Amino acid sequence: MAWWFRIKFWKRVVLGFVLGALAGWLFGKDAETWFGPLGDLYVTLIKMIAVPLVFFAVINAVASLAGQKSIAALAGRTFLWFAITAVLAVGVGLAAGYLFQPGVGVGVLQVASDYKEKQVPGVLDMLFNIVPSNPFAALAGAATGKVGDTTVLMPRNGTVLQVIFFAGLVGFALVKLGDRTLRLRELVREASDTMIQVTRFVLEFTPIGTFGLIAALVGGYGFAQLKPLLQFVVALYAACAFHIVVVYTALLLIHRLNPWKFFRGAFPGMQVGFVASSSFAAMPVALRSVQHNLGVDKNYASFAVPLGATIKMDGCGAIYPALAAVFIAQYTGIHLSTTQYVMIAIASVLGSFGTAGVPGTAVIMATVVLSAAGLPLQVIGYLYAIDRILDMMRTMTNVTGQMLVPVLVAKETGLLDQKVYDAADSNVGIIEGDAA
Repeated sequence: MAWWFRIKFWKRVVLGFVLGALAGWLFGKDAETWFGPLGDLYVTLIKMIAVPLVFFAVINAVASLAGQKSIAALAGRTFLWFAITAVLAVGVGLAAGYLFQPGVGVGVLQVASDYKEKQVPGVLDMLFNIVPSNPFAALAGAATGKVGDTTVLMPRNGTVLQVIFFAGLVGFALVKLGDRTLRLRELVREASDTMIQVTRFVLEFTPIGTFGLIAALVGGYGFAQLKPLLQFVVALYAACAFHIVVVYTALLLIHRLNPWKFFRGAFPGMQVGFVASSSFAAMPVALRSVQHNLGVDKNYASFAVPLGATIKMDGCGAIYPALAAVFIAQYTGIHLSTTQYVMIAIASVLGSFGTAGVPGTAVIMATVVLSAAGLPLQVIGYLYAIDRILDMMRTMTNVTGQMLVPVLVAKETGLLDQKVYDAADSNVGIIEGDAA
């Protein structure tokens, strides 16, 4: 198998993608049964390592950053860029709706049979749910939170936010106790390094997981299901591609960073985000890419990337809800006023920070935006039928933004190793020099 590992990591993933698409086309529905479990196993492996990786990395990051940079200042810059890129993403989504007119001329659509309305959390619910009532339950992915008066089981990405909060407190405590915790801090650092090594092992399964996920997807979807909403799919993919290629490139150029180097270094995380359709699943790869390929200080990256994976959603939280609102207005014949456009923009930007801990984030976001704009909520069920196809591009956009912001902030604050960034090696498997 030595020849296999000599092939660049991204080439192996692309090969898995192509072979998976071919297998899905050849085997049809049977591909879901035969190859789907490979994809499911891969996603499970990624989820297995994500929580302990975040827990030890954030504690180590906070304990280390405390003596270098103001954590509050770094967090403030990070949130500011989260908001700026979200505003730009909303503009792209609205523009795509105006240019592509995805809701015009569409026949009668049926609401997806498995569509269920989601409960929308309020701002206070979101804030209170960040604090875990039981940090060990959050680490196990079994914590609970509140949505209104209802107690709900928090999904994985919601519990990660709780893990970050608790790990941050532990990190601050280690700093506060000073020399009395030197041995514990060293233990945490070693635990973080160990989880990074485990991550390298798991990432080697990415090409096989990609094969299984794509084979099941291609085999499970037929053209007949996509045809009525093909214009919406094209509009979303075009909007996300524009946001990644044009908007992100412009921000990199403003910061005097080579865009080609960024996309080369970020490519592994973008790949996993696309095939897995989960920012949470892509987070370990994105973190590895930001640190190893793009030269962001590992302590700051360990704080910013997991945070972004839970609340930074340019695709799901900004472009998609804005485009969906325009689609539904066109489909139902409702003329959107200037006030409604403003409400769509505000709800998309603010709501994306408040729905991170709820399953079906994109659907929740669309519900929030439609409510703010006074549009019929039930129509979102039409788009749910093709949500898996949409989610691939949305998630890749999310993950790209989650890697971009730490790079921009690191450049502004002197936490970017320019030599590493300019090298931009996109092979994040078990690389030469790594312990295997």
